[in-house]
Amino acid sequence: MTPHENARRHSGTVLVTGACGGLGTAVTADLARAGYRVVGADRTAPAGPDASARLAAFVTGDLNDPAVVRAAFDAAAGQDGEAPAAVVHLAAIPAPGIVDEYETLRSNVMTAYTVFQEAGRRGVARVVGASSAAAVGLAWADRDQSPQYVPVDEEHPDLTVDSYGLSKVMSESAAAFTTRRWHTTTVMLRFPFIGEGERLAGRLAEVAADPAANRRELWGWVHTQDAAGAVRAALTAPLTGHHVINIAAPDSSCRVPTRELLAAHHPTATVVDDIAEHGSLFATGRSRALLGFTARHGWRTSGATAAPPD
Repeated sequence: MTPHENARRHSGTVLVTGACGGLGTAVTADLARAGYRVVGADRTAPAGPDASARLAAFVTGDLNDPAVVRAAFDAAAGQDGEAPAAVVHLAAIPAPGIVDEYETLRSNVMTAYTVFQEAGRRGVARVVGASSAAAVGLAWADRDQSPQYVPVDEEHPDLTVDSYGLSKVMSESAAAFTTRRWHTTTVMLRFPFIGEGERLAGRLAEVAADPAANRRELWGWVHTQDAAGAVRAALTAPLTGHHVINIAAPDSSCRVPTRELLAAHHPTATVVDDIAEHGSLFATGRSRALLGFTARHGWRTSGATAAPPD
């Protein structure tokens, strides 16, 4: 049997793992508004009336467990057992230090692998996963490193020396493997810091007070609603194969002009393209070309949040 001989017709359902996280909540709400039937899965059940309004079903459990993953896919199946139209995989340990580095790597990679393979076996047409700008290897390194060039694109060499960044590199590899094995279209979105409201305001204030402290993250960020919009664009764009795509706001999170930040903190990085005065150091051309998506929120111009104090 070839990998797609077992593919069945698809429902209008999207299974979202990590549905109760900050991004997961925004994604499930965005997809529900767009008319999808949304099924969620996470370690803890959603709370409040909004969850029942946006979720057709929910499975609670650890997605490291293949039985829980199978239950989530069963919940997302249509009445005739057809596979969900797509899977959005957001479930992960979101940063280093929450658990030890071994568990960070094991949990993130095995959860991604288990979800992706179940999607492939069931003939799901598309998987969209949350990767991270940390896959470049700068954000959580135990030492100062600089990018080889900026803006950093998806082809930048891997500099990872931390288990969290490695977990994202390996999850991207698991997605590529899924495409080769099952011919499922896989899209891994590399997000920097994601936030809105008080969370974003807090980050902007921190960066304003100490720009150097954010140097390893290259002052990158994206508004939560833009991150959710990028997920939906990745579900609907006319793609086949495997893709890794940067998603970032058009501006940096810092008041200092970007060229000054580079000179002070990453003087060895080669500038390979034009950078606006406060422009992002993450290249997003692939997002525009493949997804037709550009982040709308820049905190200086769009009213994304109140600006931090001078």
